[in-house]
Amino acid sequence: QVQLVESGGGVVQAGGSLRLSCAASGLTFSNYRMGWFRQAPGKGREFVAAINRSGNRQSNADSVKGRFTISRDNAKTTLYLQMNSLNSEDTAAYYCAADRTYFDSYSESAATYEYWGQGTQVTVSS
Repeated sequence: QVQLVESGGGVVQAGGSLRLSCAASGLTFSNYRMGWFRQAPGKGREFVAAINRSGNRQSNADSVKGRFTISRDNAKTTLYLQMNSLNSEDTAAYYCAADRTYFDSYSESAATYEYWGQGTQVTVSS
């Protein structure tokens, strides 16, 4: 079955960096567009970044533009999120998501994605 396992979360000081990974198994990774979402305590799930199947098109939420970079390695079946200049508003559980599609496009909508990881916690201390 499809499994998505996030890693790389932790506690970091404001201004610091983290790199999240999402290891995918049980699927043909290059057939899936991928996304990162986050959820802070007491808030709904929020779009962070998305990438198409081939990895040459990306989208980022306005709140993370210029600071976060999404990428993927189809040979390693892994999705990444490089996070720089972190601030307290980035504190949340981060989830990766996968959607099988015939189209080489990305999606910013959580409703699009059929598979989700268990999440990894990112805490930014000031």
